[in-house]
Amino acid sequence: MRGEMSLNIERALERLWARAAPSVPDWLPMRYIDWLPTLYEVALEFRASAKGRSNIYLVLLDYQDRDGAYGVYVGMSKYSPAQRFDQHKAGIRAAGSVLKRGIEVLTGPALHLQYIKRAEAARIEEELALALASAGLLVKGGH
Repeated sequence: MRGEMSLNIERALERLWARAAPSVPDWLPMRYIDWLPTLYEVALEFRASAKGRSNIYLVLLDYQDRDGAYGVYVGMSKYSPAQRFDQHKAGIRAAGSVLKRGIEVLTGPALHLQYIKRAEAARIEEELALALASAGLLVKGGH
């Protein structure tokens, strides 16, 4: 049956997370996405030259019901990625795509883009969104 294998993987991962949760780092994604290595490669091309108070964050979006794919939201904020994700889900200055389709923060690929200058964060947010879209990912945000 189509999709049966991925369903079994998701169930096995849920059992694994339930048992190993205390030992799992926060930056590790909760789901397997085939384009995750590409996301890391593209994000690692971006560097910030100075420290500041802004953070770049990435959110996994679920478009399985529309086109059977996952997408990524690229954002920037003075809040930590987890705090900003919680704000989106609570409807506080929320992007519709994150409010409706946001699953989790993809912390790992953007760990090196935390606490950077606002002007640089704005530039990187836009350029990262364009680079991810050019790599074939479904991208929202990045404005």
